[in-house]
Amino acid sequence: MSQSAADIAKSLATAHTGLRHEIRKRVVGQDATLDLMMLALLCGGHALLLGVPGVGKTLMAATMAKALKLDFRRVQFTPDLMPADITGAEVLEEDPVTRSYSRRFLPGPIFTNFLLADEINRTPPKTQAALLQAMQEKQVSIGRETYTLKPPFVVLATQNPIEMEGTYPLPEAQLDRFLFCIRVSYPTEEEEMSIVRETTTQEHGTIEPVMTPEEIVSLQALVRGVPVADDVVRHAVRLVGATRPNTPAAIREVTDYLEVGASPRASQTLILASKARALLAGRVHVDFADVRALALPVLRHRLVLNFKSRAEGLDADALINRLLEKVPTP
Repeated sequence: MSQSAADIAKSLATAHTGLRHEIRKRVVGQDATLDLMMLALLCGGHALLLGVPGVGKTLMAATMAKALKLDFRRVQFTPDLMPADITGAEVLEEDPVTRSYSRRFLPGPIFTNFLLADEINRTPPKTQAALLQAMQEKQVSIGRETYTLKPPFVVLATQNPIEMEGTYPLPEAQLDRFLFCIRVSYPTEEEEMSIVRETTTQEHGTIEPVMTPEEIVSLQALVRGVPVADDVVRHAVRLVGATRPNTPAAIREVTDYLEVGASPRASQTLILASKARALLAGRVHVDFADVRALALPVLRHRLVLNFKSRAEGLDADALINRLLEKVPTP
């Protein structure tokens, strides 16, 4: 990268600090979650948030969108939600003078920069699939027309990992479209005391934008230009390859508990997200530590566990941690 790119990386690191400052006016703690959300945006990808109700998932999304001056829409997914409720639809419109009819497209809430798909597993597969084209191709097909979404475009979906009654689990193909799967944990005792104090008063800080949509689009292009050594790429590929059962690269201590391992899209995501992580840290090169730090959010939703894992009480996070132990840093 050029010197100017290095300067941009330092500016991004400064803007990231400013973004944290603005978000902390409304959100207490959750720094790791917010950083991953920012990485997803810089990569032009999407994120799935797993967390029980009340931990601030919606507030984090709305606050981040405001701090980045992004158009924000929220859709509450319910069992009766239809695809047209998200994408929009064509309607017949009568001309009051000629009395003739013409078709007019009414865009849905998906035509935004930052879409919050709240409780995405509450709606049937037909409606869930309405997001697939937009997430992958950044465009929407309605009838015979295809409409391009204005960049930047990011889908942030939330899901309650505990309650499964009356839900429709996301298919593996759609889960794979999410760059990250982020677990949103409970706040600490001190953080919860701050939350209670700040939310039970009438004083709320004003969120000031620290970045524009145009700057974010430029940074998304810059992320892909970050150099990465072949040894770092090989390490990412080996981590992902070790999750694939019945392959030469498989690690039995991990794959014995898996039906299906991660696809090459996981390797791509590991490297791309590592580039963004390096930029956020003010660096213009990717390190092994970047790859390993992102293994959990990149892989946890891409591994299909078998009965043996459930019988022994091992979840995806436990298997990924075991994977990191078996594939050490070169």
